[in-house]
Amino acid sequence: MPREHIPAEVVRRVWAAAGIRCGYCLAPQHIVLVSLEIEHLVPLAAGGTSDESNLWLACPICNGHKSSKTTGTDPITSQPYPLFHPRTQNWHDHFAWSDDGLRIVGLTPTGRATVAALHLDSDPIALEVRSYWIAAGWHPPAAQQS
Repeated sequence: MPREHIPAEVVRRVWAAAGIRCGYCLAPQHIVLVSLEIEHLVPLAAGGTSDESNLWLACPICNGHKSSKTTGTDPITSQPYPLFHPRTQNWHDHFAWSDDGLRIVGLTPTGRATVAALHLDSDPIALEVRSYWIAAGWHPPAAQQS
């Protein structure tokens, strides 16, 4: 299915609203080697639209793992939960960084389901890259509202 054209002004507003970083792993564009992607919070395949209110930024790793998912399973309760919604929810309410800064830890059922579904604590490429960012003093990101 061809992607619907998203006007450049909408793209600019989404980038600004997202703080020029991935809504899931918080990777900022200035240290990611590929362009962050406009992602559909509710995927087109799941009935989402290309309205600005349904768009956010994601890094290719998070966006690839998210794919057309809208829910994930909380590994503690084994119950399904909606994935984290970076446009309407605060990242720090649902996630924290592990003590070493390498992994994202889910704090709530939604956070845990999102960590599991998007492999935020286990993708080998993301973990390796984060380890380099930590060594360079670029990570984890300073606390800020999401």
